[in-house]
This record gives sequence, structure tokens and C-alpha cells, in this order.
Amino acid sequence: MVGVDSGAWGMASVPSGASVGRHEAVELRDGVGSRYRGLGVRQAISNVTDLIEPALRGLDASDQEAVDQLLVDLDGTADKSHLGANATLGVSLAVARVAAASRGIPLWRHLLRGGSPLLPRPMVNILSGGMHAGGNLDLQDFLIVPSGADTYAEALHTCVQIHWAMKDLLRERGLSTLRADEGGFGPALKGHVEALELMVTAAERAGFKPGHDVGIAIDVAASHFYDVEKHRYGLASEKRSLTPAELVGLLEEWVDKYPICSIEDGLAEDDWDGWKVLTDSLANRVQLVGDDLFTTNPQRLGLGIERGVANAVLVKMNQIGTLTETLRVVDMAQKAGYSTIASARSGETEDSILADITVASGMGQIKIGSVTQSERLAKYNQLTRIEDELGEEATLAPTPALGAR
Repeated sequence: MVGVDSGAWGMASVPSGASVGRHEAVELRDGVGSRYRGLGVRQAISNVTDLIEPALRGLDASDQEAVDQLLVDLDGTADKSHLGANATLGVSLAVARVAAASRGIPLWRHLLRGGSPLLPRPMVNILSGGMHAGGNLDLQDFLIVPSGADTYAEALHTCVQIHWAMKDLLRERGLSTLRADEGGFGPALKGHVEALELMVTAAERAGFKPGHDVGIAIDVAASHFYDVEKHRYGLASEKRSLTPAELVGLLEEWVDKYPICSIEDGLAEDDWDGWKVLTDSLANRVQLVGDDLFTTNPQRLGLGIERGVANAVLVKMNQIGTLTETLRVVDMAQKAGYSTIASARSGETEDSILADITVASGMGQIKIGSVTQSERLAKYNQLTRIEDELGEEATLAPTPALGAR
């Protein structure tokens, strides 16, 4: 919690990820032998109270850049490993909240930097695999993108209808409807093609036309099944091992056959050559999103832009550690013609701040998880409130223009 002389105050909580890229900023935990099986955050809290709080006293809360630069300087490392990105980001976001409260305006309006607010098109998790669902599939997420919706409310309703249809479909086939980390279903399937077929069938059953009303997004999360030494990708659920070119070929086959509009982390985080092959092959047809590849890091995004790799970036605030640094990455990506997708984490909190930041920064898409669980619904509901506040001025972001780079 951060307070100012006027009596206004703001607070924030930050998420944690299960699927973590090795280039992310450090989330400081207390370590082996301590409480909560080593996952406690007493050291990070201590850093806030003992190191950050004294340094912040007397600063102007409305000067977000100055506050965040102080946090960066105080930490003094490239990866926030001294203070912990969980400590710095919590303070950074709380400062933004108290500044908005001091002005008596909503946070999204306080953060708005020219132009008009833009409601993001949701990318909603329906089926899960990988580290989000116990490895039942190698690929991590299969998501619905409501490409035909004209309003945020309509987009959200589309996704809810398909989520319900998927639950009915799984039950009919005797498959589990238990939920994975982010609220998507995690049934034991025969392979990835079955997952894609289920996505198409559920969309149709809900009354939508795949490829017109809705598209499919997949999060491959390829780093988690990449063998660095062999330079191969092991699809354990399908009992096969692929070269980077073969994995690209498989993704091409799926794009040819299914209404896939977005592929996230199609290759591993440091397989730059493989990413170039993927980009050259599919960037003019689908959105190619770098998550582990870029980790919301300006240096890695700059390298990707220079090499002509990917055409979109997933934006996760806790990968970099302050609000200002996050927004700089958004600006950098948008100026280079890359799409920007705000993203929650698998270990989310009920803080809805991601919704405000997404609207204010013009990120045209948001990936929160499924339409279940309070930590997900908090963000969806905040977007609904913002749409209501905007009234006739509310604008839903268009489906990304793919291949425009």
C-alpha cells in the first residue's frame, strides 16, 4: 500500500507464472527450508519496507517514470534479482493507483497517454495442456478469439458460450471437465489434432462459424519440450521428435486445416534461427507471438525486430518489473508494427489492474485465461465496467491486421 499527503492511497498485488521463460526478471522467493515450501515472500516484503519505502519518501506519486527509475536504480541489476521483480512491480503499480486516486479519476484514464481508450479483444483459454494441465498435451493452451464481435460485451459472451459448449462436448465423450491452472479444461486427449477438432466442434455447437465469427489461438510454449543439445522438439504425447523445420511444417499443416489466427511461442526462447523460419513461413497469414522469446524485455524485442522475427509480443508486467518499463516495451512494439497482447499469469491474483493498463495503452488484445475463477473474472468484469463508463465512446480493438509488418 502506498499513501500520499492528501490522504489518498493505492495498493496492488502481482502474479506469478508456472510457465516461466529463463530471460524473465527474477521473482524473489524465500527459498528451500522456509515457510510455504520455500515460496514465501518475506524477503521481498522486507525489501519493500526496509529499502524501497525510505527511498520513495518525498517523491511525487504523479511522476511514474521518476518513481520507476528510482526502483530500477535501487535494484541495480539487469533482472531485478536484488529487490525482486515482485517487490518492484507491486510498488510501481500501487503508485499508479494512488496517483489516479489523488486525481479522482479511474486508473485507465489516469494512464491514458493521448488518443482514445481501446477495449481489447479477449483471447480466452478453452483447453489446456503443457505445464498448465499436468502435461496431458505438449502444447500449453488452445484459445478462442472472438473475431466477429463488434463490442467487448459481445466478444465476452461469444467466449462464454463456447466454453459452455466445450464442457457439454467433453461430458458427452466421457472426458474430464476438471480445470487447469487458468480455468481451461484439461482432458486426457489422444493428441493435438483432437484438441483442434474439439475447438472447432464446440464453436459450431455454440452457433458460431469458425474462421469467420471466431478464430483459434494456440500457445505452443515450445521451450518446455525443446532439447537444446539435440536441437529437437519432443512431442511426448504423440511419441515423436521433430526438428525445428519439421515443427514449423506441422504448424503450417494446422494453419492450412484449422482457423488458427495466432501462434504463441511456436519455437523455443533461444531458437532464433527456427523462429526466422517460422516467421518467413507464416507471418503473412497468422499472428506470431513472442512470450518466452521476448519476456517483455526491450533488448530481446529489439533483437527480434532487427532479425525480422515474430510479429507480436505478449506483455507480462512481472517479466520486467515496473509499469514504465512495461509501457516502453508496448510503445516499442507498436512503433515497429508488432501487435501487443496484454497477458495475465497462471498464478494470478484478484487485482484487476491489468484491464486498466490494457485499455489505456491501446494493447488491442488481452489474454487472461478462461471465463472461470475469480482471479480471471476480476479482469473481465473490470473491462465490462470500463465499457459501461465509456458508453457510446467504447471501441473494441479490431482483429489484428496480420502480415502488416
